[in-house]
Amino acid sequence: MNLERQTRDNPIVLFDGYCHLCSGLVRFLLGRDREAQLRFAPLQSEAGKRLLAEYDLPSDDWDSFVLIDTDGAHARSEAALRVTRYLTRPWRWALAFRALPRGLRDALYLAIARSRYSIFGQRDTCLIAPDSYRDRFID
Repeated sequence: MNLERQTRDNPIVLFDGYCHLCSGLVRFLLGRDREAQLRFAPLQSEAGKRLLAEYDLPSDDWDSFVLIDTDGAHARSEAALRVTRYLTRPWRWALAFRALPRGLRDALYLAIARSRYSIFGQRDTCLIAPDSYRDRFID
């Protein structure tokens, strides 16, 4: 898929392709994004690296979950909450947590992110898109 067109037409989720928790989150999002708006790319992929560079984000910070939408690039808790806009109810209601201070939200996010491999495990290879959703992943 054309990367430039994807960033204009659809929000993109960048995730750690080696993390079991992150891969599970992607499967969760795929199942609840009824309008198929979200596109996905592992942070470690060529597309992920190009997007990180384009938005001046660190290319070696795999502790982050990134959402790129029409408002720009969002990381950590802000990305996690903003992505719920594209989901079915009741998941959209999680946006209410934006009322909490970002520092508090990001501290909780980072605590989970930094221990995700020890709690949830790590893949030996980067997540490969399921065939039924291949068109939702950017190369």
